[in-house]
Amino acid sequence: MNIVRENLEDLTTLLKVTVGEADYNEAVDKSLRTYRRKANIPGFRPGMVPMSIINKMYRKGVVAEEAYRTASKACFDYIETEKLTTVGDMIPSQKQQPLDFDNDTEYEFVFEVGIAPEVQISLSKKDKVTKYTIRVEEKMREGYRSNFLRRFGRLVDVEKVEKEEALDVTLEQGDTKIEEAYVGLIGMSDEDRAPFVGKKVGDTMDVDIAKLYKTPLQCASVLGVKEAELEGMDPNYRLTITKIRKFAEPKLNEEFFKTAFPDGGVKTAEEFEQYVTRQIEGDLARESGFLFSIDVRKFLLKKAALVMPEAFLKNWLYTINEGKFTMEQIEKDFAQFVDMMRWNLIQKHFVSEMKLEVTPEEAKNEAKAMAAQQFAYYGMNQVNDETLENYAQSILGNKEENRKIYDRLFERKVIDAVTPQITVVEKEISADDFGKLAQEAQ
Repeated sequence: MNIVRENLEDLTTLLKVTVGEADYNEAVDKSLRTYRRKANIPGFRPGMVPMSIINKMYRKGVVAEEAYRTASKACFDYIETEKLTTVGDMIPSQKQQPLDFDNDTEYEFVFEVGIAPEVQISLSKKDKVTKYTIRVEEKMREGYRSNFLRRFGRLVDVEKVEKEEALDVTLEQGDTKIEEAYVGLIGMSDEDRAPFVGKKVGDTMDVDIAKLYKTPLQCASVLGVKEAELEGMDPNYRLTITKIRKFAEPKLNEEFFKTAFPDGGVKTAEEFEQYVTRQIEGDLARESGFLFSIDVRKFLLKKAALVMPEAFLKNWLYTINEGKFTMEQIEKDFAQFVDMMRWNLIQKHFVSEMKLEVTPEEAKNEAKAMAAQQFAYYGMNQVNDETLENYAQSILGNKEENRKIYDRLFERKVIDAVTPQITVVEKEISADDFGKLAQEAQ
């Protein structure tokens, strides 16, 4: 066996591997014996088909398969031995010449490999990246406070519709009468809500239920029919309001604090306001940190200015997807894809240079934090550690989620390691202006 390496332009390398009978014969014979054991040919008992027939039927294809497998394995071994840092995967070269498996016993296979550029980044305090601090505004406090209290509030009867009430109504059409139907104004647009504003219990109005209830499923559920039965039905009903209820926030008393904060961390209205501010500041800090990570990433990409084997990568993407995407489709998202590969190389550079690592304990804590956020989304802020541990193990047991967690932690470690080496310019900014910057960064 012989391997010849030929460096092309644009960080692409050809590996030409010549294999002969001595390299693949043992594997071929073994494969043919397997064919013989399994062959089901009329006139012969299983396992007793003469090898001459097996050779005639299968040898050519098996030689082609085993010769290729031997050559490709030799290339992988060569790449590992020579410590070549590659991007993408090795693929058959378009410079491959036709092979004659009928007459030849020695074959030259040609593969292409994309070589990763060397990462060289010199950082200093002259390098600057802006980190934004988002101002906490009163409307944020009001919004967070309202959403938090809503979890512990209740519906109370009111006399008149103002904006986001919940209505019990009776729907009538001829002899048909549907009592205690529900109409929720909170999910309506201002335009759809307008006809109800100012109405009181006992007031009536004509409605089109196909417009009042936005989906056929909702409409069918209210009428007590199947969706298929809606077709051809008259949607016009007389609506009478029988009850108007409005959400009322709980009083900030001892009962509320014990329910909302069973750990005793918040006991007074003042402490509750401080809690609201801390939560908002934490959320804003996460948003600011996320944008800062994006900006540091962009800075490092620009600083490294890595030139990639783009022609090879496009060909590789087309090859591994087996024609599922045209070259035009690959071109569409190619710039973003290449930047992702550049970033992976930069991360690996810093991980190696600074000996960064992610421990299983750190991964578990990240998974627990994810689980806690999911519970909080559904209003469950006080979840015991055992439950979080179980959910964390479930998350880490998923290979894809496990990979994402480790990738995220490694990226965070790289950002944290780079930050002290550069100058971070702190800048306060409004939420609206920050939102515009975040939108532009996507």
